[in-house]
Amino acid sequence: MSYSRKCINIVNEEFEAKRLKNESQRQARLNEAYSALPELEKIDKELSKTGVNAMACAMGGKEGLSERLNALKERNLELQRARAELLLSTGYAEDYTDLKYDCPICQDYGAYNGKMCSCYKTRIIEEQFKQSGISSLVKTQSFETFSVDLYENCEEMKELYNYAVNYVKNFDKIKENVLLVGGTGLGKTHISTAIAKALIESGHNVVFECAQNVFFDFESDRFLDRFGGEEPVSTKYLDCDLLIIDDLGAENISAFSVSCLYNIINTRLNKNLPIIASTNFSSKELRQKYHDRITSRLFGEFNIKMFQGKDIRQVKKTK
Repeated sequence: MSYSRKCINIVNEEFEAKRLKNESQRQARLNEAYSALPELEKIDKELSKTGVNAMACAMGGKEGLSERLNALKERNLELQRARAELLLSTGYAEDYTDLKYDCPICQDYGAYNGKMCSCYKTRIIEEQFKQSGISSLVKTQSFETFSVDLYENCEEMKELYNYAVNYVKNFDKIKENVLLVGGTGLGKTHISTAIAKALIESGHNVVFECAQNVFFDFESDRFLDRFGGEEPVSTKYLDCDLLIIDDLGAENISAFSVSCLYNIINTRLNKNLPIIASTNFSSKELRQKYHDRITSRLFGEFNIKMFQGKDIRQVKKTK
């Protein structure tokens, strides 16, 4: 599992908070029951000595040990029956003072029998969606909701769709950089979101952001207090398993943004960490916007995938 450290820390803190909350609520119920039923507290005190009494039985020697332990067991069962009857006879549920868990399987620890519990996995995926930047997009954009039949060039779109599906399947082996090129409304963002969703669900740390916001984060980090211990926001763009940059070329291009883009591409290429970038601009337009050292990498190190046809949003309106 390679979800972001921030994501894991957030979810771990949530689970710890749940355990503390449930223990606090249990203690409040116990205090209430003890106040109303003093006999209940006496029973619990005796039950709490079971371990000590068992140790005393063992220290008494082997002779008669089995009988002593059986007597202790019978006494323990008797106390439990008396406890349950006392609660029920006074209108309380039998399990009223028990510790209640949000997840009874892992008891809110997030793991069961050495494996990640489904409740923890669900929550960490939700948080990773949020941290990745696609939490709202995944509701409508996935492989399941992508329809190639809506496109006039459906065979070409089927090839792009299959490429994206295989990209996810082979992600850990190939780690390919991809540049999605084409006009607006042709499915570039939908395909990118579908890839991000599938990889996050399989345990990868994916960051999805529009180009403008990426460079805004780098700009903000320039004024970060380096002595405050706060991690730069832009770190996630350099370290995540997959970085998806949407609308490349639509940002306010400056010497600083160009420098940041070069740093992102160069750093991730050196780390063998892939990038998927989408753009509405042609290769000629991109060459006009960026230095050769950037475009040479975009067109030399990235697999170019062309999206052509009519704006699918307009097509949907006519159907």
